[in-house]
Amino acid sequence: MLEREEYVEQAYFFQTLGERFSANSPTQEVLRSVREEVLATTKLPMAIDYMLSELKLTGALTPAMERLSHYFAPFQSYVMREAENERGRLDMRVALEILRREVQYRADGASPQGMFLYQFEALCRNRLGYDRGLEAVAADPIYDPTWRQWILAVRHQVGILDVADLIYVRSEYYRMVQARRGAAADQSSALFGEKEGRIALANRHKDPLFLFAALHRQLGYPAVPRPPRTRDAADLVPVLARRVERLEARVRLLEEEQRGGIDLAKFYHPPQGDAG
Repeated sequence: MLEREEYVEQAYFFQTLGERFSANSPTQEVLRSVREEVLATTKLPMAIDYMLSELKLTGALTPAMERLSHYFAPFQSYVMREAENERGRLDMRVALEILRREVQYRADGASPQGMFLYQFEALCRNRLGYDRGLEAVAADPIYDPTWRQWILAVRHQVGILDVADLIYVRSEYYRMVQARRGAAADQSSALFGEKEGRIALANRHKDPLFLFAALHRQLGYPAVPRPPRTRDAADLVPVLARRVERLEARVRLLEEEQRGGIDLAKFYHPPQGDAG
């Protein structure tokens, strides 16, 4: 886990990146600008330096985020990878807002329950892959071994069992109900509280989005931004701009190869200090 000031600056980073991405600003220029704006006493400026190097090489941000796994959580890297996937359906602006809200919640003092529900809802709403998505969620440092084991089990059960049931049977409320019935005590530890259990029970066999909405209203858990229903011509401009940047990066690599080879050392030279 990082210090609170790191999450605050990450939230500003994702917010600014999203705003300027919508304005069709080149990603490299945005990164250089934000690097000067963020708090210099945090590790984010060094992380941005490395992201700039990777962006020049690959035309993408994901490789740098994945290599800086001690600074960016695996779920953050997964969301960015899905947004940068040219064949994917996740809009970059939505992805950046997902990441902004997530790190803002961390800065505000996230609980494992709230973080899991937020990350899982992000996968559901945006139709991201549950297999790799939940694998990334389980690797988050906010979860202890008991949580990780359960999340990896959910990874294999989602789509077979009802989401509300998965939450209900690991709640304090389920144990209260079982105790009143005189049933044998469940040996597994409760991961969710009484209120989460009540809400999950009330939303069995319903659309999971109704469950998430009830949790937002009743318990104040952060809501996931909703993806746009349609894309018009204006929405496609940022997407095309990102593709042009990637093509430019590939052309530069080809030109260097024609001139006698690509010097990868300049791309992988670590920035001064360490982003972790």
